[in-house]
Formats: sequence, C-alpha cells, structure tokens
Amino acid sequence: MKYLLTSTLALFLFLTLQAQESEWPDMDASTMDIVYYPQEVAWRNYLTGDNRTLAPKIKLLYSRPQKNDRVIFGELVPYGKEWRLGANEATTITFYEAVDIGGKAVRPGVYTVFAEVDPDNWTFHFSSETGIWGAANRNRDMTVASVTVPSVKVDEMSEALSMTFQKMDDLHCNLVVEWDHTRASVPIAFNPVMFNGLDPSPMDMAHYPAKSAYTNYLEGDERNIKPKIQVVYSRPYKKGRNVFGDLIKKGDMWRIGANESTEIVLYEDMVVGDLSLRAGRYALLAEIKDGSWDIIFSKDYPSWGMANRDESKDIGRVNVPVRMADDVVENLSIAFEEKSPTLVHMKIAWDKTRVEVPFKMGQ
Repeated sequence: MKYLLTSTLALFLFLTLQAQESEWPDMDASTMDIVYYPQEVAWRNYLTGDNRTLAPKIKLLYSRPQKNDRVIFGELVPYGKEWRLGANEATTITFYEAVDIGGKAVRPGVYTVFAEVDPDNWTFHFSSETGIWGAANRNRDMTVASVTVPSVKVDEMSEALSMTFQKMDDLHCNLVVEWDHTRASVPIAFNPVMFNGLDPSPMDMAHYPAKSAYTNYLEGDERNIKPKIQVVYSRPYKKGRNVFGDLIKKGDMWRIGANESTEIVLYEDMVVGDLSLRAGRYALLAEIKDGSWDIIFSKDYPSWGMANRDESKDIGRVNVPVRMADDVVENLSIAFEEKSPTLVHMKIAWDKTRVEVPFKMGQ
C-alpha cells in the first residue's frame, strides 16, 4: 500500500509539473473569421424544412487586422504590392462549385486570395497554391484567375478588415472587402462555361469505308461514297498494365473503351454473326470470356460505362474468338478490314489481344 501511494503521488507531481510547463497561445491581435455564401448555411442546423440541407457555394477564411489609428492603404498596405487580404496565413477561399471570375472559369477547390492595391482600383488574384504565410515568394504561375475592380470610398470607417458576400441574383454574387474607408467588390458568377482539358483516354472515330469520312476532298465517282459504319470510342493507354487479366478480367462487362460507352452507327441493315441488326445507333459492349468475347449491341445510350446498365435494352449479342499477337498495341484501337464487297471485319486491338467482328451488308 505504501508503494502504491508513493507511485500515485509521483505520477500526480509529474502531471502537475507538465501542466505548469505547458504554454498556450495568446489571442492573436488579428482574429480569424469565416464567411459563407449563402450566409445562412453557417447555421443551417437551426433552420427548418429544405433549408436544413442548404449547401455552401463559397467559404472564406481570413484574419482580421485592426486599423489601430494607422494609415492603411498607401502605408501599412503599400500601393502596387501584393497583399494577403488579411494578416498571418494567406486568406483562403473554397469554391464548392465552378465559378467565373473576370471571365475565367475556376473549378471547385481551395484557393488563396491576394490583392494589388492602388488608389483607385484593386487587382485580385486567386491562386491554387495553398498552405502559405502571406504573399512572400508565392508562385505566381499558380494564379488561376485575376480581375481588376474599382475601389470606392465609404463614409463609415471599418476598424477591422471585413469581408462578406452580397447576393446579386441566383447566378451572381459579389465578394465585398472593406477596411478603413475603402471598399472593393469582386463579381463572382456561378454556372460558368467550362471547357475540359485533354482526356487521358482521347476520343476517336473509325469509319467504313474509310474514305467516307472525307468525301468532300475526293473527286469523280468517289464523291458518291456513302458511310456504312461509324464507331465513336475513347482510346485508353496500356501504360505498362496487364490489360486483359488485371485491368479487365474474365467475366467483366466492358464498354470497349473508356468514359462514355462506345457507340456504333449502322447506316444500313446488317447481319453480325447470326444477329440481324437494323440501321441505327447502338452502344457497343463486350462481355469478356475465356478465349472469346460476347459483343453486345444495346439501345441503352448514351451511358457512362457499366453502372446501372439496363439489360432490357440489349438488342442481341454475338460471340467472337480472341487471338493473341506478339506485338503490343499501346492504345485501344478499332479499324475496319474489307473482306469482300459485302463483308467487313471490325478489328479491335489492345495490348496483345485481338478480336474481329464480321459485318455482312446487302442483306
């Protein structure tokens, strides 16, 4: 019992000393604040009905320095130099959906915000570089959007740097920044025009006859060549992967490409194996089997891959053998080889796997 009491006392003294040695941060002179758009999203748990699920569009996190009788713009914040729009860490803004700033589309994400202040206007910069303290040595190549707006003088002084959002209409708001007697507003638009970057699995077309893709460049009778088959598909890369066996396994249903399901257009009635197909547009799929594929023609389009596939829209399927080649095809490839005036094979190649699908015409 004596030993237990001694051990307990020692532990108590150790914890007491540790607590006495702990240092807790003082309150920063430039306290932080968060602003949401729409503002009521910050207290949505107090709202009722559909408002309980109100989603944020923008969140702003910033420090709020005080004026403290100083001359702010032109002295504390020099003209012509970048400012972090606050103190301490660079101000961050989170866009929960794509926005337009100064005619530039900005994707959803977290960004830092800076401003170059001049007597009559401010230039705001939004950067994808985060986790930085102020504007020193920031990577300007990571600026995603910039906009210059006029600044205005206001009668009532703001002692602390203040930011808020002003709703203009359902598709527009302003980020309003005010300190001392100066105010600047940044227009932000929702639902911008967004252009996709280059897809890692670029799209392509295969035509039969091949010349039907550019008859306007041909002469004589060739100007009358009509398309019979067109395939639109995405072309993923092998990239050192074992495609059939690891990436695509036996028993898998595959879109014969990436992204949207591959689409085939038949410009006349045809027979594929023992399957009769009317002219029209089909999604082209494959069920991977041991030594063969089932090629499936479906009216379930447009579709993005196999998720929630509607099998009731399958028109039919045909089984074709698989053969292995010695050479590797890096990108999924589809081409047509004419066997006779009424028979063409659609050839599919990726990695070392080869498949041919026969199309009979003039039926």
